[in-house]
Amino acid sequence: MNKNILMSMISLLAVVITGCSDQFLQDKKSYDKYEETVFANEQQTGWYIDRLYADFFAGHKSPTQTLVGSYLDEKTKMTEEIGGTISDFINPSTNVQDASKSSAYFGTVLGASAANVPYTRIRYCNLLLEKTDSVGKNLTLAFRKKAKGQVYFLRALQYFDLWRTYGGVPIVTKVQTASEVDETIKLPRATSSEMVAQIVKDLDSAAVLLPNTNTGDVKWSSSTDYGRFTSGAALAVKSRVLLTYASPLFNKDWETSNQRWTDALNAGLAAEAKLTLDGYGLYGTTAKDWSEMFYVKDNTFCKEAIIVRLLSSANTLAINNGWEKTIRVSSQGGSGGISAPKEMIDLFPMANGLRPTVTNGYDDTKFFLNRDPRFYRTFAFSGCKWGTKANANATIWLYRYLKTADGKTVLYPDATANKVGSPAVVRKMSNPAADNTAFEYSGTDIFEYRYAELLLNIAECYAATNDITKCVEYLGKVRARVGIASANSYGIGTLADKYAAIAACLYERQVELAYEGKRFWDIQRWMLYNDDATAGNNTCAKLGLTPINGTCRTGGYWQGKNVTSSDPIPAATKAAIAIDPDASDFATQLTALSNLFTTYLVRSTGTTGVDFAMDNILKTPVKIEWKQNYYLFGLNDKTLSTNPWLVQTKGWKDIYGTLGTYDYQQ
Repeated sequence: MNKNILMSMISLLAVVITGCSDQFLQDKKSYDKYEETVFANEQQTGWYIDRLYADFFAGHKSPTQTLVGSYLDEKTKMTEEIGGTISDFINPSTNVQDASKSSAYFGTVLGASAANVPYTRIRYCNLLLEKTDSVGKNLTLAFRKKAKGQVYFLRALQYFDLWRTYGGVPIVTKVQTASEVDETIKLPRATSSEMVAQIVKDLDSAAVLLPNTNTGDVKWSSSTDYGRFTSGAALAVKSRVLLTYASPLFNKDWETSNQRWTDALNAGLAAEAKLTLDGYGLYGTTAKDWSEMFYVKDNTFCKEAIIVRLLSSANTLAINNGWEKTIRVSSQGGSGGISAPKEMIDLFPMANGLRPTVTNGYDDTKFFLNRDPRFYRTFAFSGCKWGTKANANATIWLYRYLKTADGKTVLYPDATANKVGSPAVVRKMSNPAADNTAFEYSGTDIFEYRYAELLLNIAECYAATNDITKCVEYLGKVRARVGIASANSYGIGTLADKYAAIAACLYERQVELAYEGKRFWDIQRWMLYNDDATAGNNTCAKLGLTPINGTCRTGGYWQGKNVTSSDPIPAATKAAIAIDPDASDFATQLTALSNLFTTYLVRSTGTTGVDFAMDNILKTPVKIEWKQNYYLFGLNDKTLSTNPWLVQTKGWKDIYGTLGTYDYQQ
């Protein structure tokens, strides 16, 4: 069975705790004086590759984090998924153009000490690729294939993240010796087309060299190598890369030419065929399966998982998942939870797949009624059953009440108050059997690339090439899996043209892939923050979407109807509520909650002075404003000062204050 996961915890721990590998890592610190004989030994070469996995992915501890090597959630916090953080790039009072304010992800110039930055990681990849066929002649052919395949894959991932952060960067495929006089190493910024060609070339090489399944002369074992890249994963990432290249950010001809969309479509179909043959596919046939796949197959093969980050529940010498602790509310022993913005609560379809509008029966006050099955697995709200290891039937309550009419004294129904800024919190990818005394040691794996995403990639390519029938077919596969009925094309309805079809694909991605670190990249490649005629950006208007600029992520509370000094809801009334989407009487439970809400609570509107926008400064709402030049960052001042031959990006200033000329759409 083909298992496609990022990193085996066993392999990582071998690097960390064995004596020989400790010495190996000590030697690795001086990469300019590297002992090449390490590549003559399969064990040491294996340690070297394991360390590369660690350099790339050790920081990946939450599904909302992005960018290999650094893994931060700052990009997710610039989307509608999480409110309350006003970075310079969405703050209307800032206008960032100076190189000193741009992203430092590029890293610094190579020095005496090897910092874990992109070009250091690329250097280590290049070193193995150069040495395994020369110094490593005694390595078996099968071992060399797997070693090189993994490293081609890693190098492709790094260049992909550099490209979608900055546009073109210097493409280095050989080990260089630092020199102030050697002009041959002063490589210019590549064009986007050159970047994509190199990334695709590496992924194609990886696809040829890596195992297809656990059979044949080149294979992964079923245990100790569990977690490494496979051929099918390389093809899936190729689909993601070419989809990005076909999108408007990099493709001025996205409307008039189908070539890039067709290339991306063919890559997606090839990946689908390969992965399906190797035993991958959508996991399960119900919304319950959809929810459980994130934790029931922990550290073991899940057919949906194309790329997964394996994590451990050990409390020493291990890397844990920080998500469980983050999303659990205070009353359960968590960090307080992630308040769901109203914009996310109001996003998910109705149970029949229709958009949540008043015409379709949506009431944003009783937002929990009659929603897409995924809604109840993505969010938790008052009365929801959200179990732990200690109490499988634990419920949470997210409301408050006022002791004084002016709202200056606010009380909560329990001593460990859930002081969240929304009537719902994120619960997706939570394990209902997690240990509430040790949430921080969660070992739940992170699905970096799911089979569902691949299907959505294919659907989008069909939409862009105006094959609406096939687009709806692929969207339907994703919806059917969670139990949405097939009527009216799974609620998608009749799509008028390719623009409506593309919008439908982006909408489905918002729902299916919510809180999985994908939304920012969709916003970026489609330039959905704004329309800018001077930059030729009109995608929001073309797709019929409201730009994100000018919006504010908002909260709101459930609040007691009357001023009181005690809990307004009787204990017995609350005890009778336990909203469980797996229960046979789920609809009846929701009705009971609705009645409770009507009797005891109101949804605050801000008139009481206790409600305010998530995005605010001193309770004054701040509306998002993203500038056109932010879609691709300029090179940081440190990068430009140490590499003075590099040209700055358009819309950004160089270290002398001159606007750049590099065009990432070339």
